Amino acid sequence: MDIDTSRLRYIPGTYLDRYSTRWDELDNASEEVAAAVEHLTELQELLWADNRYAVLAIFQGMDASGKDGTIKRVTSGVNPAGFQVFSFRQPSPEETDHNFLWRYWRAMPERGRIGIFNRSYYEEVMVVRVHPEIIEQRPLPHEHIDEAFWTHRLEDIAAMERHLWRNGTLIVKFFLHLSKAEQKERLIARLSNHEKLWKFDPNDIDERSHWDAHQSAFQEAMTHTDHDHAPWFVIPADDKWTMRALVAQVLTEQIGKLPLAYPQASQIDDDWVEEALNRLRSEAE
Repeated sequence: MDIDTSRLRYIPGTYLDRYSTRWDELDNASEEVAAAVEHLTELQELLWADNRYAVLAIFQGMDASGKDGTIKRVTSGVNPAGFQVFSFRQPSPEETDHNFLWRYWRAMPERGRIGIFNRSYYEEVMVVRVHPEIIEQRPLPHEHIDEAFWTHRLEDIAAMERHLWRNGTLIVKFFLHLSKAEQKERLIARLSNHEKLWKFDPNDIDERSHWDAHQSAFQEAMTHTDHDHAPWFVIPADDKWTMRALVAQVLTEQIGKLPLAYPQASQIDDDWVEEALNRLRSEAE
């Protein structure tokens, strides 16, 4: 796939409406996904064998932006032992009794694995920022939820990601950029399909009235947390297959930059291999 993925990299301070929600440069997006998944499968095996690095892929976006489907397609064919997917819903009482990063920290991938967060700790500075009443209901030692409060949270996130990178975790963050018109069509499709009704949340319609506030919160969070060691990519999401192809391409490119190698066992040389083969061939059936 001949794509300059640097064009998808978020530029801090840029309003999201400057980015297109469509990408019309792929003719066979589904075939590109299949090819990228095959490459990702090979990289995952190498990552597992190398066992020095971990990969954390984060997916954020508005409701119906295609997070579930993209994760499913991009990881199809990858050895299930080599990756983990976590979807974060409303926090439990135990989780709210800890700091806001605690439940996410517990789910970080270990070395050799690809960890995927379907929504993440960014909800705590995106959705929660649009609805500060969520914070007000939690037992936190604060008096005011002001700009400093959110700045401190973004600093905490950036510091955590820096720590993860310094300790061998590659972080790749995707914002699935969906247009409001396309979201409307997808929500209508969900309501019209009884097999998809389980995915529908009435609050999804209410949140459309906060569209601009959500976009502003996304932009603010990405501006303060985009770094070369933890980059944000804005993925056009109006066409699902194109979105999946772009995500797969970015992910394989980023993992491919890691200095991965299969371990070399010092005790195994050509003479050892030849001796082992001779012993096996000489065994009585």
